[in-house]
Amino acid sequence: MSRGDNEVISSREFDFPRELVYRAWTTPDLLARWWGPRGFTNTFHECDIRPGGTWRFTMHGPNGADYPNESVFVEIVPHERVVIDHLSGPEFRVNATFEDLGSRTKLVFRQCFKNKEMFEKV
Repeated sequence: MSRGDNEVISSREFDFPRELVYRAWTTPDLLARWWGPRGFTNTFHECDIRPGGTWRFTMHGPNGADYPNESVFVEIVPHERVVIDHLSGPEFRVNATFEDLGSRTKLVFRQCFKNKEMFEKV
């Protein structure tokens, strides 16, 4: 993990082909199973995965607290990139890219915050 101006950059390699990793990001039932910090669960209210599509969901924390979220999908490039603007709470853009490594996939996750103060706080 590294950080730039208002941005956190993470990468991870998965022992799965790019098509499967991409599918985990673009299939609502799969996305709901893993999205968010460890220990959190999700209830999806709307998940329209297309440019301009709305994504509304509630993250349920391990402490019992609920965290409503609203985002919009900005760009979808099949098997290559998913770009999401998070609009509720701290505003940020997620840019996820999927690099084909044969039977493996490298995912680079860039989270760029709109506001420097919120970036520092988060």
